[in-house]
Amino acid sequence: MRHNKKFNHLSRTASHRAAMLSNMAVSLILHKRITTTLAKAKALKKYVEPLITKSKNDTTNSRRVVFSYLRDKYAVTELFKNISEKVADRPGGYTRIIKLGFRQSDGSDMAFIELVDYDENMAKTAEKKTRRSRRSRKATAETPAEAPAQEAPVAEESAPAAE
Repeated sequence: MRHNKKFNHLSRTASHRAAMLSNMAVSLILHKRITTTLAKAKALKKYVEPLITKSKNDTTNSRRVVFSYLRDKYAVTELFKNISEKVADRPGGYTRIIKLGFRQSDGSDMAFIELVDYDENMAKTAEKKTRRSRRSRKATAETPAEAPAQEAPVAEESAPAAE
């Protein structure tokens, strides 16, 4: 029986799963957004969020613990220098999963997982679009009158060329 065993094994051995999640976490940290299957994205979210929380406390021990998971010194440096500063005031929820639909080849649910503070499109500080007021009837009446005046010279030019 599998009572209280909620971990998704992703049809892999423990060592393969650990290596895959480590590689995916490094890619997420370096590129800020990756596209993968929905199941892998959910597993990665549970894997990488504790590491980001650990990076808020920049000590030698926390760096060693995070390095034991990631095994990439460039990713550890990026995590502790840039990402930890951006998420310092956030209490959790550092990643976002957005579903993309189904993969054409095998029908797998696809999604992308991204770091929340690095998405420019969904950032809270994005500029709001200004609303334009309606144009007056006078302005719309002038526009059709100008259009035929421009077409008339074109028709006159083409007529002498035909003769």
